[in-house]
Amino acid sequence: MAEKTVGYVHSIETFGSLDGPGIRFVVFMQGCRMRCEFCHNPDTWNMGGGTPYTPEEMLEKAIDYKDYWGEEGGITVSGGEPLLHIDFLIEFFKLAKAEGIHMSLDTCGQPFTYDEPFFSRFQELMKYTDLVLMDIKHIDNEIHKKYTMHPNTSILDMANYLSEVNVPMWLRHVLVPERSDYDEYLQRLSDFIDQLDSVEKVEVLPYHKLGVYKYKELGIPYKLEHIDPPTAERVENANRILKTYKYQKN
Repeated sequence: MAEKTVGYVHSIETFGSLDGPGIRFVVFMQGCRMRCEFCHNPDTWNMGGGTPYTPEEMLEKAIDYKDYWGEEGGITVSGGEPLLHIDFLIEFFKLAKAEGIHMSLDTCGQPFTYDEPFFSRFQELMKYTDLVLMDIKHIDNEIHKKYTMHPNTSILDMANYLSEVNVPMWLRHVLVPERSDYDEYLQRLSDFIDQLDSVEKVEVLPYHKLGVYKYKELGIPYKLEHIDPPTAERVENANRILKTYKYQKN
């Protein structure tokens, strides 16, 4: 008997409104390799945790809420980093699309590679993906490595690939004082986004401290204790440079 595919889930939000169009059933997968200083969900990092679900079990759970989604809503799989569970995603997205459900993937893109076997699996997943929500943490590779423990090359490669194959994208950028909130880096990010063809939305997400208590509970040092959220003026500045006004249809 073939072994069932299982994904490990950190938590579920049944009425999400911030993770794609309309009302979403949001599945947060467990595990992430990045260690972003400003992450507000460090409890999703550990690859050894989470609740196991088969794709069939998760779809059955999600469909209980289908009546609330309306014409625009659907399912979003987030994390942690969902691409670490790519075999689960392929089966889950395929089953959901057969039911006519709008499927979104919320990812930082770090696991992306053109190497096999990942790339073929990623291509298969994109057949059933209606929208990719993607974080670009920092446009400068060296600074990205410093503050996330990983380079941004695979992330930018993924954005370029999604543009090439015309997969719709919503791009999001966390604005962090003393980290990403510099006009030079915002302009470089804007230039990168400008050359992509399938971007439907760009969002500036102001850094906040709502997840600091999780670091204390987990015994993880919080490195941004001295940094306050950006001012309204700096958020507006970032929106202007990134030209978020161009993407107001969603």
